[in-house]
Amino acid sequence: MAKGKKDKEPKGKAINFKTAQNCLKSTEGGKQRLDLSLKGTSTVPKCIEKLGTIDELDLSRNLIKKIPNFIEFFTSLSVLDLHSNYLDQLPACIGSLNMLKVLNLCDNRLTSLPSELSQLGKLHTLQLGVNQLERLPPSFRSLKELRILGLSDNNFTQVPSCIAELKKLESVNLDRNPIPTEDELIHKAVVIAERFHLVEDDSLCAACMDACRRQRELVKGGKREGEIIDGTSEGSEK
Repeated sequence: MAKGKKDKEPKGKAINFKTAQNCLKSTEGGKQRLDLSLKGTSTVPKCIEKLGTIDELDLSRNLIKKIPNFIEFFTSLSVLDLHSNYLDQLPACIGSLNMLKVLNLCDNRLTSLPSELSQLGKLHTLQLGVNQLERLPPSFRSLKELRILGLSDNNFTQVPSCIAELKKLESVNLDRNPIPTEDELIHKAVVIAERFHLVEDDSLCAACMDACRRQRELVKGGKREGEIIDGTSEGSEK
């Protein structure tokens, strides 16, 4: 599916409580998983509110356009999979899912994220690829347990500065974003160098190593994203 392109959504199918119950399974680890993927529904069925104690909820590959507010009552959820739907926004109440560890929102139509996302204190995997995001909210730096972050195929024009503050982050994917050449070079060199050990220093070419060192100095010195790598502001004379 092309980035940001989806065919016109067909009318969704209804899911009743009996169907939902039949889709409730136990995982090998003893978790209760409700798998409603590929059901052709355009809404999150309200009947599943009766199953609010489940641990994992898969609503992927449907036609869902909106997440209802009753999702806040699923406080036991550790995994929420919503990839390949038609979501263009998330409700603020998603911040109530304080047990959530894995959130998959790939392949939707998101243009922004609510600041309440930062309340997910146990979140360690967040997949946001194939959306229309241009920036992350400043509160994003509060996701202290985040280890895996997928941001590929969005509209980022620079590496978000807040990810430098996520000390447990192990993997960031910013592939296929319109990041300018110099920022892209730094990203491939080590992506805010001292936090992400994606490559060894001795594997970098001289130009990449030089750019990497300069970026480290910017990060340590608290420079703004708007300042260019050689330390001069965009409006300064050369």
